[in-house]
Amino acid sequence: MDMKKMMRQAQRMQAQLAEAQEEIKELSYEGTAGGGMVKVTVSGEMEVTAVEISPVAIDPDDPEMLQDLVMAATNEALRGMNGLSSTRLNAVTAGMPNIPGMNF
Repeated sequence: MDMKKMMRQAQRMQAQLAEAQEEIKELSYEGTAGGGMVKVTVSGEMEVTAVEISPVAIDPDDPEMLQDLVMAATNEALRGMNGLSSTRLNAVTAGMPNIPGMNF
């Protein structure tokens, strides 16, 4: 294969990858638990941006339940965002050879 052509392809892919990473930063994903009593939103940068707790979920006699709901909603949101990110990045890198020095 022509080395110049391969380098142009690699540069084009790097640009597409950078664009995809910027798009991912703008995404958000909402995880829920307890039938929607707890909602957690995560950004594309894997940061929690919002937590909503229904008053129904607040039982002073059972704080562990609320803790579990928040943890479950957060984990769901993180898994969902990870899936969205992976799907977007895989769309850019699919079928490309493993080129040394390029991390995908």
